[in-house]
Amino acid sequence: MLSPWVFLLAFGGAVIYVAAALTLKRAADLGAGLWHSTWVSNVVAALTFQSLLFFPGNWLPVEQWYQPVIVALFFLAGQVLTLFSLQKGDVSVATPVLGVKIILVALLTALLLKLDLSWQLWLAAFLSTLGIILLNRRGGVASSRARTGMTVISSASAACCYALFDVLVQKWSPAWGIGAFLPVMMGMVGLFSLPVSFLFPVPLSRLPGVARKWLFCGGLLFALQSLLLVSSIGHFGQATTSNVIYSSRGLLSVVAVSMIGHWFHNAEQKLEPKVLRARFIGAGFMFAAIVLVLV
Repeated sequence: MLSPWVFLLAFGGAVIYVAAALTLKRAADLGAGLWHSTWVSNVVAALTFQSLLFFPGNWLPVEQWYQPVIVALFFLAGQVLTLFSLQKGDVSVATPVLGVKIILVALLTALLLKLDLSWQLWLAAFLSTLGIILLNRRGGVASSRARTGMTVISSASAACCYALFDVLVQKWSPAWGIGAFLPVMMGMVGLFSLPVSFLFPVPLSRLPGVARKWLFCGGLLFALQSLLLVSSIGHFGQATTSNVIYSSRGLLSVVAVSMIGHWFHNAEQKLEPKVLRARFIGAGFMFAAIVLVLV
């Protein structure tokens, strides 16, 4: 049975994600790069997750600390591969492929955790993936086959890393408790992210002041949405269910861009009719998936 907290945490994370995405996009328009966003988001998330130290936790022996290290590395690998696919490939290809993560989470849950998933949850995972693909439909000219292939491989690898991250959080968190595992794991993410500062094209101190404000605001929002989703998976399990509900961020993003995008000077409001039709169908798939999970 779906716990109300699972729905509230996953959906709350989806809402905050939309605000974080719009905020970080505005920071990028003002001069902040992807590496700036990655570094700030990870460091702020590492600090934010330390608030979970106030929750119950079990400090396992040192020989068990490979678990948060592995989970942190999967998170970072997924992030680097995502950045690569967005920088070197096509966003309109990368984003839908990243949506395959939902099906991978369901598959890995069945394989690694030996848990049986209902047919409703499998169907919801497929519908969510279709919805994400259609919601990220864009107009424009098709790119070369090589560029498309590179984008698919890198973004699919990122989706796999993120799926392993979610499933391993569900697998290993119970023994530690969220008051120990998640602060240690995300603290390692922050620690491993520190060398990213050497990849900055421009030091943070040299960015315009207004860009830094949007950047740190977006980093804080990104950290909060991560805190809600990962805490839900770590405490309640149900990684597949949480991801289906969290996937509503695709639908929420489209609504936010069309209704309040001008607040962030976002230019994605004028779309071709065929793109609008695809996104309308995608929204229907997304809604059906969430209904299946709730019912």
